[in-house]
Amino acid sequence: MKSTLKKELDINNTQYSLLTSSEDFMTTLLILVTGILTDRIGGAGAILYGNMIYSVGSILVAGAAQVRSFKFMIAGRVILALGDIATKVAQYKIFSSWFPPNNGFASTLGLELAIGKIGAFVGKSSANVIAKNTGNFAWVFWVAVFMNLFTNCMTAIFYWFNRVAHRKFSAMSDPATGEHLTEKNKRFEFQKIGQLPWVFWCIVAFSAFQTSTASVFQQNATELAEQRFNTDSITAGWYSATLQYAGFFVVPCVGLFVDALGNRISLMAFIGAGSFISMALVAWASTTKGTAAAFGIYAFVYSFGPTVIIDSIRTSMWHQEVFGSAYAIKLNINNAMNIIINIVTGVIQDHDNDSYNHVTIVYAVDALAAMLVAFLLVFLSWKSIDIRNLQWTRRQRIANGALWNERKEMFHKENGPRNRMISKYCLVALAFLVVGSWVAYIWGAVTGNSE
Repeated sequence: MKSTLKKELDINNTQYSLLTSSEDFMTTLLILVTGILTDRIGGAGAILYGNMIYSVGSILVAGAAQVRSFKFMIAGRVILALGDIATKVAQYKIFSSWFPPNNGFASTLGLELAIGKIGAFVGKSSANVIAKNTGNFAWVFWVAVFMNLFTNCMTAIFYWFNRVAHRKFSAMSDPATGEHLTEKNKRFEFQKIGQLPWVFWCIVAFSAFQTSTASVFQQNATELAEQRFNTDSITAGWYSATLQYAGFFVVPCVGLFVDALGNRISLMAFIGAGSFISMALVAWASTTKGTAAAFGIYAFVYSFGPTVIIDSIRTSMWHQEVFGSAYAIKLNINNAMNIIINIVTGVIQDHDNDSYNHVTIVYAVDALAAMLVAFLLVFLSWKSIDIRNLQWTRRQRIANGALWNERKEMFHKENGPRNRMISKYCLVALAFLVVGSWVAYIWGAVTGNSE
């Protein structure tokens, strides 16, 4: 929809980047608070309220499209983001309270993500079709409103079911470590949030580059396909939808593989290398065949990413009760990176006669950074058991449960001061990154780039 939005709202690439970054901006402002609150109140309630707010935002966005107002659409997307923020953390917090690592968590992620990909494929591929056949691109957003209202009904049913299930059944425990899994806590666990393991921060570093590459590339894939394949927006929409979602059938298989056989670090290296190859082809093989090959490689590799990253974050943690906060930190970093890359690439494209010749180099550099971090993790997995456990199979994790509990005790006691210092430095670095993204967003909003 990029080219359609630019035409209908009469905006340039920088303004489009500002529009897509508005949700990321709100996420960086509120996601960490949302994660902490979700850990405290539970995921089911957060999803219920989050979807209600999301519905209000989607109505405002549809209204903005109806009246062709760029500023109104930004305001609507900000409200929409408030609801999206709540639901992003809550759904995976619920999964973490049902399933421990190597015992169903990755499989559940894979199934949920696959279903999401099917829905997103239908939505993305049909967006330009709806806009063309109705003669009004605002209908794309009104259809989304109707679908979201249905989602609210299903969320209410789930909320009721979750309350009944908690009254009738006892909570799950990790068969390897004996840890009691919780959906909500009796108090705020700020101390545990400040003691997230260094392995978690390593995974988040990989996610920062990998996810920002994927996010920015996907947002521009339709317009890129229009230019490289010399086709119309509808055909390009099908190409980009296939790029993002064709691998939906692979995702559940990835979840089953990770649950049974682990090897998360190896999969990260595969994802990083594949992403770099595809982005390098996009940047330096700009022919039709080169771009088609890049799209094909990326479509397959992208299917692995979210499941492996989210499951690795859960597996790296000592305390499941703060998974919501940890996942919120991951989202905060991802969205801060998205804002910066979005604004930078939007400005570059505006100064490059709307082409992707130089923008795609940024994609390639971002993907290269992700690959290098992944290879560093492979090296570290040979040196430290704290990160090697990400490679463990289900049998290995259960067999080494006592060892993992010993490492947990050593982390907090013998190595406690050093580990707390590492976590503190990482939190400070997170703060600088987030502030940098705010500066980029505000720069795009107030220095004439949104005029």
